[in-house]
Amino acid sequence: MDGDTFLTIGAAAQAKLVEKKSVFLSFVHPIGTADDAEDLLRQYRKKYYDARHICYAYVLGEPSDAKSSDNGEPSGTAGRPILGVLLAHNLRYVCCIVVRYFGGIKLGTSGLADAYQISAEMAYENTVVVEKKEEILVEVGFDYFQMNSVMTTIKSLNLKVLESNFDNKCVLKVMVPKSTMQRLQFQLSKIVNHMDIL
Repeated sequence: MDGDTFLTIGAAAQAKLVEKKSVFLSFVHPIGTADDAEDLLRQYRKKYYDARHICYAYVLGEPSDAKSSDNGEPSGTAGRPILGVLLAHNLRYVCCIVVRYFGGIKLGTSGLADAYQISAEMAYENTVVVEKKEEILVEVGFDYFQMNSVMTTIKSLNLKVLESNFDNKCVLKVMVPKSTMQRLQFQLSKIVNHMDIL
């Protein structure tokens, strides 16, 4: 993988683990932002309102862009093991939620950590891992007489034009790999009227 690619999941998946009468329902979802993860959590809290614990972890673009929660379980026994599964598989832009229905038998801290880790791993195993490119959508505005220079630059960087409008002012919407962004900015700064990251 180059610097612009990352691993994520292609679709949501789920699994179920029963450990000493406690039921662990695990769910993995592709996400784009922390708000997406928070929206999922709200949905699961509403749907599984009667569950004892709804623990989670998610990772965005970098491992440092991660968050996890034990949601009342002993510290480090739920969120951290779930996050560990996501990081062990080098996943990005993924949220894993594990819903626990207490079965009346205490599992102990190591038993809990194992159950949450296994549950997250089971959901991961039920999905498909895909490789994606980290790209930025950019809008480039320029005058008609600048078109040749702009198009030459875009072609030389192998960029994908998604939309073009050549009315009074020319505007292109272009997908730019993250690692190419500085080069594009430098090359177009002398040519175009504006360049906005969307």
